[in-house]
Amino acid sequence: MTYVVTESCILCKHTDCVEVCPVDCFHEGPNFLVIDPEECIDCSLCEPECPVDAILADDDLAEDQKHFLQLNEELSAIWPVLTEIKPPPEDAGKWAEVKDKLHLLER
Repeated sequence: MTYVVTESCILCKHTDCVEVCPVDCFHEGPNFLVIDPEECIDCSLCEPECPVDAILADDDLAEDQKHFLQLNEELSAIWPVLTEIKPPPEDAGKWAEVKDKLHLLER
């Protein structure tokens, strides 16, 4: 099992999860975070830290979110590791409840 960052993170990009990760498995892109499934130790510390509930265990992914497992794997291979908490984007609150944001993901 691994944890996966899902669509809710797009354009919200809160980094509270990064601060509690004991293995530095988070990677940062322009408007999204991902978890490296090879580094994740399934500790679950990050899941409750996310204010927009964007982090789920891969076993708990809804059918329409399962593609995020592959997306996390793919992007974690090219995006840099993030080890420190950063302020969220100024408009993160505006995006917190928006659905169907995948087309807004910047690579």
